[in-house]
Amino acid sequence: MSHYKTTLHDEAATQALGKSLAHTLVPGLSIFLHGDLGTGKTALTRALIHAAGHPGHVKSPTYTLAEPYDILLRGQPATIMHFDLYRMSTPEEFLDAGFREEFNASNICIVEWPEKAEDVLPEPDLNVYLRVAGDGREVELHALSAKGIACLASLQFVPNL
Repeated sequence: MSHYKTTLHDEAATQALGKSLAHTLVPGLSIFLHGDLGTGKTALTRALIHAAGHPGHVKSPTYTLAEPYDILLRGQPATIMHFDLYRMSTPEEFLDAGFREEFNASNICIVEWPEKAEDVLPEPDLNVYLRVAGDGREVELHALSAKGIACLASLQFVPNL
């Protein structure tokens, strides 16, 4: 499966999707989150990071641009790098900060506002598109690699109806 679409009726459904995605994580996976302000990108990421095993506070890296979270992934140490590129002025800021090196075979990278650095970011494994739909959100997941396809194939998510 390379495409998945559903409606998230409330924040609990967004959190449930984040938890479901956490169970599909593998080292080297990159997920790009697309959507306007307030569509739930950070809420989804926060739920994913907590479900992946990070017990502490998960803050939005709006001002720091990146926050690392060390977790155990199937008993092995791993790092989730959460990027929020909203405040970047140019893609070169991403390169100057040395963030491209974080995209490697060990880390899991989640990027909010990837369009701010689209010319310098590596291709994602999974694109997640969030849109406001009434009181909820529409979400589409598009796999762009074998890792992304495996992620969607193992996704076990049933939204609250």
